[in-house]
Amino acid sequence: MDNDKYIGRLLDGRYEILEVIGTGGMAVVYKARCHRLNRLVAIKILKDDLSQDEEFRRRFHAESQAVAMLSHPNIMSVYDVSTSGDADYIVMELIDGITLKQYMEKKGTLNWKETLHFSMQIAKALEHAHSRGIVHRDIKPHNVMVLKNGSVKVTDFGIARIMSSSNTLTKEALGSVHYISPEQAKGGRVDVRSDLYSLGVVMYEMMTGRAPYDGESPVAVAIQHINGGAPMPSTLNPNIPGGLEQIIMKAMALNPDDRYSNATAMLYDLEEFRKNPSILFDFNDKADVDAATMLNNMAASQERVVPVQPRTTAERIAGVHPDRPAQPRAAGSQARPNASQAQRPRRDAEGRVNSRDAEMCRGNRDADVRRSANRPARREQDQERENRNRTVTIAVAVCSGIAVVAILIFLVLLLNGGLFGNNAQVVEVPNLVGQVYDKLDHTKYPNIEIVQGDRVFDDTYEEGKIVDQNPKPKEQIPVGGRVQVYVSMGPEQDELPAIADMQGMTKDAAQNYLNALKGDLVAKFEEINDDEVKEGLVVKTDPAKGEQLQKGQTVTIYLSKGPEIKKNKVPNVIGKDKNTAIEILANNGFKTYIIETEESREAKDTVTRLSVRANENLDVTTEIIIYVSEGTIRERVPNLVNMSVEDAQKELDNLSFKNISVVREENPAEKDTVFRQSISAGVEIDVTTEIVLYVSDGPKETEPPTTETTEPEQTVYKTINLPMDKKDPYKLTITLEGKTIVDEQVIQPGTASYAVQLSGRGTGYIEIYIDGEYNRTEKVDFGG
Repeated sequence: MDNDKYIGRLLDGRYEILEVIGTGGMAVVYKARCHRLNRLVAIKILKDDLSQDEEFRRRFHAESQAVAMLSHPNIMSVYDVSTSGDADYIVMELIDGITLKQYMEKKGTLNWKETLHFSMQIAKALEHAHSRGIVHRDIKPHNVMVLKNGSVKVTDFGIARIMSSSNTLTKEALGSVHYISPEQAKGGRVDVRSDLYSLGVVMYEMMTGRAPYDGESPVAVAIQHINGGAPMPSTLNPNIPGGLEQIIMKAMALNPDDRYSNATAMLYDLEEFRKNPSILFDFNDKADVDAATMLNNMAASQERVVPVQPRTTAERIAGVHPDRPAQPRAAGSQARPNASQAQRPRRDAEGRVNSRDAEMCRGNRDADVRRSANRPARREQDQERENRNRTVTIAVAVCSGIAVVAILIFLVLLLNGGLFGNNAQVVEVPNLVGQVYDKLDHTKYPNIEIVQGDRVFDDTYEEGKIVDQNPKPKEQIPVGGRVQVYVSMGPEQDELPAIADMQGMTKDAAQNYLNALKGDLVAKFEEINDDEVKEGLVVKTDPAKGEQLQKGQTVTIYLSKGPEIKKNKVPNVIGKDKNTAIEILANNGFKTYIIETEESREAKDTVTRLSVRANENLDVTTEIIIYVSEGTIRERVPNLVNMSVEDAQKELDNLSFKNISVVREENPAEKDTVFRQSISAGVEIDVTTEIVLYVSDGPKETEPPTTETTEPEQTVYKTINLPMDKKDPYKLTITLEGKTIVDEQVIQPGTASYAVQLSGRGTGYIEIYIDGEYNRTEKVDFGG
């Protein structure tokens, strides 16, 4: 494809292509100007071979329109998706920055603060996209732009989905295969956790300066992703904090179930690490959990354990037992492996035991032998320690028994008034269960305070009735004591929520939304015309937004077919005044237009051309560009004196002088000949300036000559009054009957008059020019 064939082209009468700024596997990216909003944008145009594939084009538009609904400061905005002639394109914001890949190549290994700064922004972008049902599928440094202010924007959302129709690794995949998840490499199902894996790989590269896997071909790299076993980042960069290394490796887990379940969970741990860079997470150490579970089961028969809620995402992921929250280990400590892990040597991809691990296992066995030899000596020490512990245990038990007896005596005395005298009064708690809470007559229970607790679902009692109380009926409490009651909300209803505002969703997004509600909802799609909503997007639904949904309900979703097409002939307005042209176009239904000015020899604001052909049948919503003349072209006036009026007009017309007037006067010059012009030859003026041609009608008819001798010419002196408002020197020209008497005489400012000698008979006329422009005509009387 000729990458430059679009430069200078105007797409949809709006986007002017300026220059190529990038080329990828599927498209060429251009810098362009939007004439409607007068801003620079980036336009990605599909390559010719892909634009010939109708299915690919359909997916290109559907995915791009879905991505256009994303709005987040860390996601590059998509403004428009359209087709103009043979060009399928996306209009995006033009970003002034470099890719994260270029940034990393420039700086090498990043420090952990930069890595955290960039990673949290990428994760926020993914969190937003995932919440809209969009998986990126191609997170890599090449698709992250770093702006001058340090913020990042993720690009190319949805593009990988379009390119992945074959699920094969081609040469286009070479730049992405270093970052794909194992399930992508195997051609399996992809979800949000695949994006998190890719983000983990990007973080790995930022912290180590290299990708975790590399090979001679894309397939070789993909196999390494499938098998796993990347070296720990700390072996390549000892300065990486332990907590950040844990987050990276959890995101890069081979099994998606072992990764973060969503971007929000990963962001939570990144934030925990940001607040405490020395933190180490406990990601479900099985040996510890099993031991804790055993201890808890033993204690369960003795006392009621109040669950402790996990405080961090790390605790939730680690599966911390309620009575033993996970404690972050001190910086620099190592997670304790379980027994099986400690004794199991690692093997390479072909099953060979790592020599260093084998040596470690032999060392462990030797240590076991030494421990067995020392057991008799230790057994005696253990027995002595056990006796001491038994003594301490008995002492603690005796003290505890004494304390329990003392507490029981205290309670008996308190209830019977023996501790503070016999003045304490108690009352028996009434049975309130089954009564309607709102209709309770509190005056019947003057000795207690009845307060409402939680409202609960209940299948036995109707809504509003009391289902339980605390204390229970017939228990005794002090006078004025409080009884808390629990009120029924009726049977729990498995209701669906009110329908959301779906306007602007794609068809697939609307279907996914209804499926997510899990109410056996049936989607029925219909198409309607709409002037506002783009073709293919949701206009409205039935039931409408905010209405309650019912299980199994059919939801009618109306998709836009775009505005109803109405066609008219484009009127020919070329040569007309701008405002007149706009009015004529509007009267014919064409109301969408842009005014562009250009150099022209036509008068200012005259329509010179349109972006569409006159008399062409077009949709009345078509945007028409009206080009009008700037009216600023200047030309030098030619010498027209002694030319025929016809030739003079042609000469002016060839130079684009259109404003020409002809004044006929009696003159000795040959009839129909120009004897004077209002603007002197050689003067440069705007081509719209009026030029007056004085044309001879022939000499004045005179009486037949007499025998009298012709009177001789008389010489007179004529004083010409000059303008007094001139501040700079100027040129004075005087002609008599078309003959130049004074030719461009330089006059200094402040000169009041100029005397000229003239010769002639009878009456004559002189023309006065200031700086080449006609000033006035004066009469001269030669006497006789």
